[in-house]
Amino acid sequence: MLVRCYRAKLSVWAALCVLVLCWFYIYPVYRLPRDKEIVEEVLRQGEVWQKNQTGIDLYRKLLTDCCDPRRMFAVTKENSPMGKVLWYDGEFYHSHTVNNETYSLFVQDNPLQLPLKKCAVVGNGGILRHSRCGQHIDQADFIMRCNLPPLSKEYVEDVGTKTHLVTANPSIIEKRFQNLLWSRKAFVDSMKVYGSSYIYMPAFSMKPGTDPSLRAYYALSDTSSNLTMLFANPEFLRTVGKFWKARGVHAKRLSTGLFLVSLALGLCEEVTAYGFWPFSVGLDEQPVSHHYYDNILPYKWFHAMPEEFVQLWHLHKSGTLHMRVGHCPPQDGGSS
Repeated sequence: MLVRCYRAKLSVWAALCVLVLCWFYIYPVYRLPRDKEIVEEVLRQGEVWQKNQTGIDLYRKLLTDCCDPRRMFAVTKENSPMGKVLWYDGEFYHSHTVNNETYSLFVQDNPLQLPLKKCAVVGNGGILRHSRCGQHIDQADFIMRCNLPPLSKEYVEDVGTKTHLVTANPSIIEKRFQNLLWSRKAFVDSMKVYGSSYIYMPAFSMKPGTDPSLRAYYALSDTSSNLTMLFANPEFLRTVGKFWKARGVHAKRLSTGLFLVSLALGLCEEVTAYGFWPFSVGLDEQPVSHHYYDNILPYKWFHAMPEEFVQLWHLHKSGTLHMRVGHCPPQDGGSS
């Protein structure tokens, strides 16, 4: 009798598993298109893009309602007073209580002159190589870049020279600058290429990233740098992650690029994204390196780049976000 009951339960579970598998197979919303399918769709869409003010306003409202980027994108004295507990968004059960030491490092409130007008969010994808998008990027009113990218002379034609905000992942501080435990000169000198921009660091996302972020702050402060350090608010990063997860981006963590696009959509009147292309082959079927400056691949399973691209391409098609995925057209007399 017990054996028969046990077999019956197994049959029920097997049937449920089959039903679930069939559901995922039948309803394609749960399946990401293959890379080739995505590239073919981009080719069909072509270079045509038309701004949709209604879509822009809607997305700004959605992001404001869920994440409040104007007030919450950075940790400030206004949103993180003494004694507030900052829960790390990238790790469970870790937090930092704002104290005298950290409170003094925060800006008073949002330092950006809002509303921002035309914004450029520049990813580091290899699609930027030979794109000749540098002049287009530099003509934006506010330019955001990801993870301290090189802006040396050999890349200027493709990526431009200007920066208003650039992110710095603590892992870069660790690997490229030995966690700033020795000489800090190389770090400070390398930051000069970003002019008087904001450095945006997730100091309170993961515990190992806190000390390198604080050292970066002091390295710039002690040398009277023109750069201003902003610490990403973990509450903002958490809510943005939930926002995109509800829209089909399932990853351990969003890419820096998607965080910046989300910030731009919440703060800017018009957003153009460059260098977002997670595929190894371009529209001309030629190989594309992972970055415009190297071909080092990210940790597998950490980000979901194709899923992110599909979501951004939907916004492009709706006129909410302009994505440049090919060559930029020549400029006429310096006009946009």
